[in-house]
Amino acid sequence: MQDLPVSQVIPALQQQLAAHPSVVLQAPPGAGKTTLVPLALLQADWLAGQKIILLEPRRLAARAAAERLAQLLGEEVGQTVGYRIRLESRISAQTRIEVVTEGILQRLLQADPELPGVGLVIFDEFHERSLDADLGLALCLQTQQYLRDSPPLKLLVMSATLDSAAVCALLGEAPLVRSDGRQYPVEVRWGAPWQTGERIESRVLQTVMQALDEEPGSLLVFLPGTAEIRRVHEHLSERLQQRPDIVLAPLYGDLTLAEQRRAISPAADGRRKLVLATNIAETSLTIEGIRVVVDAGLAREAAFDPQSGMSRLQTRRVSRASAEQRAGRAGRLQPGVCYRLWSASQHEQLAPRAEAEILQADLAPLALQLAQWGIQQSSELAWLDQPPAAALAQGRELLQRLGALQQDARGWQLSEHGQAMLGLPMHPRLAHMLLRGQALGLGRQACRLAALLGERDLLRGVADADIQRRLALFDDPRAEAAVDRGALQRARQLAGQWQRLIDGLPVHQAVPDPAAEHWIGVLLALAYPDRVAQRRGDPGSDYRLANGRAAAFAEVDALRQQRWLVVASLGGHAAQRQARIFLAAALDEGLIRSHLSELLSSEDALAWDPRSETLLAERQLRLGALVLAREPLASIDPAQRSRALCAVVRKQGLTLLPWTPALRQWQARIALLRGLDLQAGQASDWPDLSDQTLLDSLEQWLAPYLERVTRLSHFASLDLPAILTALLPWPLPQRLDELAPTHWTVPTGSRIRIDYAESPPVLAVRLQELFGSAESPRIADGRVTLKLHLLSPAQRPLQVTSDLAGFWRGSYAEVKKDMKGRYPKHYWPDDPLQAEPTRRAKPRGG
Repeated sequence: MQDLPVSQVIPALQQQLAAHPSVVLQAPPGAGKTTLVPLALLQADWLAGQKIILLEPRRLAARAAAERLAQLLGEEVGQTVGYRIRLESRISAQTRIEVVTEGILQRLLQADPELPGVGLVIFDEFHERSLDADLGLALCLQTQQYLRDSPPLKLLVMSATLDSAAVCALLGEAPLVRSDGRQYPVEVRWGAPWQTGERIESRVLQTVMQALDEEPGSLLVFLPGTAEIRRVHEHLSERLQQRPDIVLAPLYGDLTLAEQRRAISPAADGRRKLVLATNIAETSLTIEGIRVVVDAGLAREAAFDPQSGMSRLQTRRVSRASAEQRAGRAGRLQPGVCYRLWSASQHEQLAPRAEAEILQADLAPLALQLAQWGIQQSSELAWLDQPPAAALAQGRELLQRLGALQQDARGWQLSEHGQAMLGLPMHPRLAHMLLRGQALGLGRQACRLAALLGERDLLRGVADADIQRRLALFDDPRAEAAVDRGALQRARQLAGQWQRLIDGLPVHQAVPDPAAEHWIGVLLALAYPDRVAQRRGDPGSDYRLANGRAAAFAEVDALRQQRWLVVASLGGHAAQRQARIFLAAALDEGLIRSHLSELLSSEDALAWDPRSETLLAERQLRLGALVLAREPLASIDPAQRSRALCAVVRKQGLTLLPWTPALRQWQARIALLRGLDLQAGQASDWPDLSDQTLLDSLEQWLAPYLERVTRLSHFASLDLPAILTALLPWPLPQRLDELAPTHWTVPTGSRIRIDYAESPPVLAVRLQELFGSAESPRIADGRVTLKLHLLSPAQRPLQVTSDLAGFWRGSYAEVKKDMKGRYPKHYWPDDPLQAEPTRRAKPRGG
């Protein structure tokens, strides 16, 4: 082990940890940081015999790291080196190095924030930026700075690819120790550019067979998820029947321990291993004997959409940093080859690094942890990336609905029920369901349902969305030919573990016939109150969720006959109009009222009925956005009624009101004078009466006049001129007529209407009526020159100008020449400035 590259920096690491509370170690994959560093630091004087906690991002990596460390000490796991992962622990009184998953660290901190007996916490593979790692580091920093004086708590952040400057700054300008590592050269072979909608399996199969023929050694194939692994595994099993030297080994988190070890261990002599893995094999794990990597360049991640309140699995391109990590797996023991199934030009378009999970995750679990820690504002902790405010607020809203959080004068407080939820290592939704289910005497069904929701689908290739069909497999797996027996076995084990956690909790209100199927919908509604769904119309129609979103079955499904559902699994892109329903259970409407009453609220609502064009007033029994029952209201609160009517106007627009052309001109005149003041940089006495401002302030100026409006046709009876002119205080109406008159008197005495719909305003007048006028008309104390539309005797525009004097001097001669021939009976003087204006064909006496 002493020849591992990281061994060269161990003395510097020891020195820095002795002198500083926090240190950052950057070392590439294969440098030995996971296996060598904890053992090398175990006897350090500054550790003073305390424990080391080594954090790994995944259960598989934690177990494998503990086994490797124990092996190097010549011991069994559970002696000097042990591990703790969800629902599994192998430690003893002599354990000095505990390898734990990141969620376990939070539980240790919440149990005792001082972490007594722990001298060093190591964050391995921190560049993965999991939510649990970010929170764990934030909590450890607060413990280090405020809760532990002596002996101090040391922190070591280790990573292969990391923005080390940002992490060092977060840790109080912590020193950085670098190990160059030992990496053999890896030849990258590029594929053809990806095409939109292309399925990856065919290209992966072609490339794997090509690599087996071209290169010796074992292969590691990166695929986005278990579905793709199963499909590729099935096709390769057929193609490699005549290749007994090739050992196919899938690798993902839901496999049994034996299956995972089979994938990680080296191939037997004379055989080659072909490992099909998710991004679980990107870091943390050392897979023995790999010389060739085939990378599809994709990863499947859960992304939270605050608008819908739902997390969806999304298949995304990996970052360039991840692609480099994956390629590096081929060069750990000897020169290797990486086949990338995308082009070099597409590689340049990849994001430099993956986005931190905290920026795209469901933050309800984080909100629960923060409440337990006593944090009101997330900014009270130090983060590399602050939790998004919208997602955190939505997480708190969900916890409040589940009864885990309550708000008082001190802020957010954890309830007794929330404390109990924290004691269950699962998402708050499922923890709430288990606790409430046990209180109803439905603990067994709740545990099975929680296990089912935490597993991949127990039925392979079955489009039926009914959860009841999956739950039946716990008792009779032979009923389904498509059952995934491995997933079923794990779900049974998990259900048993959940059951042991809630055994002994009291049953407060035992329901009758707890084995009846209709209780499953109730249990699921406890976990997903925002996903209770009501069918919009006839059977086969889509559904509306309690959170306001729309959802529909992707294929024909028996559940479409149900008027009420609870949806456990949704898919599709956030931009799509409807989400796809993948897993759901029927919900008895009567049980909503009797056993889910805390989800219901009574609300007096006014709604505009577009069919009858009338305002309907009713009392609604609601579950979120869904209405269970309605009854007419005998009386309506006037303020609420006015708000409802204003909402109708706001939705349909101001054109619903009885505007007249004269009123629109009045509005434009005021806008002109207000604009002149603002352009001059001075405050204006003229109010803003633009359409947008009027729409925004309907409650102030229109609502008082809506007492008699009950139908759409009644809006036409409003005295809109009187309503709007009341918004113009005295003496502005008089000033309006002075500064922006409705008409202009021309030399003939005619009063010509000014059109304020254009800017500048337009005066359309026959040319002969302006003879003798040297200047264009001006309004607004001379600040605005009217635009003249000079008309022919047939009232057609001859010239558009704001410079009347320039027109007389210039183009009038051409106009006269043309018009004199067309209208010989009309007056076309040579000198228009000396001529008499006229409304007639010729001036009197002419």
